[in-house]
Amino acid sequence: MARYRFLADLTVVAHVGYVAFVVLGLVAILIGVARRWRWVRNFWFRIVHFVAIAVVAAEAILGMPCPLTTLENDLRRQAGEAVSSGSFIGRWAHDVLFYDAPQWIFSVLHCLFALAVLVTLILAPPRWPWSKRRAGGGR
Repeated sequence: MARYRFLADLTVVAHVGYVAFVVLGLVAILIGVARRWRWVRNFWFRIVHFVAIAVVAAEAILGMPCPLTTLENDLRRQAGEAVSSGSFIGRWAHDVLFYDAPQWIFSVLHCLFALAVLVTLILAPPRWPWSKRRAGGGR
């Protein structure tokens, strides 16, 4: 049972990491574009970032539960715990991640966030990995 509790807590921490990547990634892109940081135009970073939020938005539109939330709940049940319980770190991470609001609000927010990420792809496009370097070492 302790193994399932640990895995449930680990799932919540991974979930928080996923959300942090999406949210902080957009913040980094916006700041990086303004400060001309080259790494924020990395093609693979930008594509992975967009796909990460696009998956969340698609789940919201389709009314699908998040697979990480489902996994966490299943692991908590297997550990013999109530779905909302867990270790200190697990509860803290869970409380950071989940708020009590109607589901439609989250669906709208997920879609708006995905739209914001898409807008950054258009207004501050990534460097294509197959493009040749320009003279002077710039890209």
